[in-house]
Amino acid sequence: MNAKVLRAQSRRGRSDRLRVGVTLFVRDENQTLWENGIFQNCFFLIEMLKASPQVEWCCIVVDGPGAGGHRSQFSREFGADVIGVAEALDSLDVIVELSAQLDVEWGKTFVDRGGRIAAMRVANDFIIDAERMAFKLAPGLLMSGMPYQEVWTLPAFERTCARYYEAGLRAPVRIMQHLWSPQLVDREVASCGRHTEFRYVPGRSRWRAAILEPNICSVKTAHIPLLACENAYRRNPAFLDVLRVFNTAELRNNQIFIRFARSLTLIKNGMASFEDRFPIFDIMGSQADVIVSHQWENAQNYLYYEALYGGFPLIHNSTLIEGCGYRYEDFDPEDGGAALLQAFVQHDLDLETYIANGRRLIAKLDPTSDANVRAYSEAIAGLFDDRRGAGAGVLSHQLAPAL
Repeated sequence: MNAKVLRAQSRRGRSDRLRVGVTLFVRDENQTLWENGIFQNCFFLIEMLKASPQVEWCCIVVDGPGAGGHRSQFSREFGADVIGVAEALDSLDVIVELSAQLDVEWGKTFVDRGGRIAAMRVANDFIIDAERMAFKLAPGLLMSGMPYQEVWTLPAFERTCARYYEAGLRAPVRIMQHLWSPQLVDREVASCGRHTEFRYVPGRSRWRAAILEPNICSVKTAHIPLLACENAYRRNPAFLDVLRVFNTAELRNNQIFIRFARSLTLIKNGMASFEDRFPIFDIMGSQADVIVSHQWENAQNYLYYEALYGGFPLIHNSTLIEGCGYRYEDFDPEDGGAALLQAFVQHDLDLETYIANGRRLIAKLDPTSDANVRAYSEAIAGLFDDRRGAGAGVLSHQLAPAL
């Protein structure tokens, strides 16, 4: 038994259970769970860790400009203890680098003392990194030389990112199940004191459409959804009440985008508005009935699960949500328009089946399901298998079996 394994055992004392932290980058006190997907990723990962028999204690490890304050707020929101990076050095056996990227010297010290580091990558870093390099933007993922035992990522990014991670981060890659539950949506809707549930209400003679892509990089933008809505509108103008395009605060001042939008018939006819960013529960039901979406190599999105949970028609091009919603072919706005019109005709008639199909998918994503807890627990335990040390170059799958 080598010295590192002995040190790891001494850190845990007599217990075989592990103390696990998940990193979170805190910019300032204005950040919330709904600002971006990474905070929700952290929440669902913590929920899984709480349920894992492999884990004695789990916490959030905060770093960044806002890490010094508001820990009690994050502790309440996430239902977990919050500590800093310095405290984590001697408090944890495992750290999952999810949001805040760790200092490489800190990481080397942590591993030398018997700790283990897993990188959890939940965005299309290859495309994001390529864009940031090309346009001289601030870096996203850094290839720092951190001694990761494994890199965990999602099926959505296996094709574009798995080998990219393996080569650049010098660690084996494990494909993990995406995690989600309606817990956050239900909690937020209840806290806002709404008199109506987060659910689709049938019977409207015209639909209010919404596009909710973040428009931050080319992975998810409004362009194809706008063209899909345009195609549907040209074929049947009577179906559309209004189109609201959210997350467009920056695009409203972009002359290229303005010229693109003004070329569309539905824009010329005053059928669309361009809005700021809002949580989905402030949009769907009160302002919109249907979501029109598009992604490029990012086929698993919380937006999809939220829409399906509420029974809202989802027009999308994902191959990873098991036939739910109304799918169209990649980069094909004509097919997207056809899917939108199909949904308009069909959705109210098949609403119960649509909701049931969505709930079956959502059950497989549950962070506390036996299958998902088992899969992640095995991955955590595997970090202490020296045969899978950094640079092993092994791509493995740890997806939970179908329920």
